[in-house]
Amino acid sequence: MNEPNSMISNSKKRQRKEDRQGNDSDGNDSFEQDGREKKKKNLKGIITSLILLEQQEKSDQEEQSKASNEEKVLLDANHNKRIKTMVEYYDKFQDYHVEVQETERRKRKNSRAIAGALAVSAVSSGVAAREGIKDTKHGGGGQQRRLWVKDRDKEWWDDCNRPDYPEEEFKKAFRMSKSTFDMICEELNSVIAKEDTTLRNAIPVRQRVAVCIWRLATGEPLRLVSKRFGLGISTCHKLVLEVCSAIRSVLMPKYLQWPDEDGLRKIKNEFESISGIPNAVGSMYTTHIPIIAPKISVAAYFNKRHTERNQKTSYSITVQGVVDPKGIFTDVCIGWPGSMPDDQVLEKSALFQRANGGLLKDVWIVGTSGYPLMDWVLVPYAQQNLTWTQHAFNEKIGEIQLVAKDAFARLKGRWSCLQKRTEVKLQDLPVVLGACCVLHNICEMQNEEIDPELRVELVDDEMVPEVALRSATSMKARDAIAHNLLHHCHAGTRFL
Repeated sequence: MNEPNSMISNSKKRQRKEDRQGNDSDGNDSFEQDGREKKKKNLKGIITSLILLEQQEKSDQEEQSKASNEEKVLLDANHNKRIKTMVEYYDKFQDYHVEVQETERRKRKNSRAIAGALAVSAVSSGVAAREGIKDTKHGGGGQQRRLWVKDRDKEWWDDCNRPDYPEEEFKKAFRMSKSTFDMICEELNSVIAKEDTTLRNAIPVRQRVAVCIWRLATGEPLRLVSKRFGLGISTCHKLVLEVCSAIRSVLMPKYLQWPDEDGLRKIKNEFESISGIPNAVGSMYTTHIPIIAPKISVAAYFNKRHTERNQKTSYSITVQGVVDPKGIFTDVCIGWPGSMPDDQVLEKSALFQRANGGLLKDVWIVGTSGYPLMDWVLVPYAQQNLTWTQHAFNEKIGEIQLVAKDAFARLKGRWSCLQKRTEVKLQDLPVVLGACCVLHNICEMQNEEIDPELRVELVDDEMVPEVALRSATSMKARDAIAHNLLHHCHAGTRFL
């Protein structure tokens, strides 16, 4: 009886022991699991810290880079500002120096004139009082002494002004023959002629015109013009502006004007014989004239495309012109800033206003792809993948476009002042450029051929307008012209 009881007691003890061991193992497992979780949390914290540190470092680098860029921009701005200030100061200093010299020169001349006049007066009065006679040498009137003028060498101009001076040399210097030059002098004589005074002799009309034309033809600085003609720098500058103003007021209404009905009829026939395109009354082109950066509205005159192409900062103003088949200007629009595209220059022109008023009804002015297609402006097809008919049309309209481009090439080649930045102030440039266009027309009308060495190649960037097609009627008319050209075998096949 005792053995079974002992066996039962032992089995119960073993059971309790096993239960304690199971509990201990469960405790150990949970402890190990907690340790792993803590390690994971610590590892995640470390990774998060590393990510935050990396992001912070990246942010610091970006801020440092941004600060360095801002500092660089600030330094560049300060540098440009200092350069601009120095240039303006130098210009003002030069102007002040010239004014001081001019003032001193005038003072010296006035003092000499006054002293001379007093001396002559004193001597004349003293002689008359003592002897009671008159100075027969001076006609008895005691003529006043003339204002002292610096004796400059003008041998070059005196040589050019001789009747036997070679025609070729004269044309090389003034871009025109002696007969054309004489005709211009005669036309301007009544406007620019000055009379002699008791202080000095007036500059002759021929010399006045020669100063202006030689300056426009060569583009040389005023100091060289002064040496050539034996005149002061300020006098030469004044003469150029005076003669250009006279050309614009006297000769422009006569030599640069829109044709009458008979003239338009002849122009239509000539353009149609050139290209087969009917009712074309003009070929239009816009070119840029380089200028020195103005002191106001600099961005407006900044020529972005020219700057990007040549890697050199460029500022310009525009000249829009319409020419007839002979390359003679019939309309010009001068002076709009170089940042404006061709279509905006056209919208600002007087030609645009006159066309809206009905001047150009049922006729075409042919332009480049820089202009929009309008009721009176005919331009080539500009889209890709052109048809045979469209290619043929572009080929023929290109022959009319070439007339205007060649005319502007001759304009710039003949008057070299248009190829370089000039000393003329911005507000005076339209007058000078207008005079160049008028003189170009006179030379073309007089069949003055340009020296091949003077020819230039035009590089004017064309920007396609934002709205290139502005007339549905003109689109249909252009398509009809293109089909007629191909149907009547007027179109070439050079594009094949």
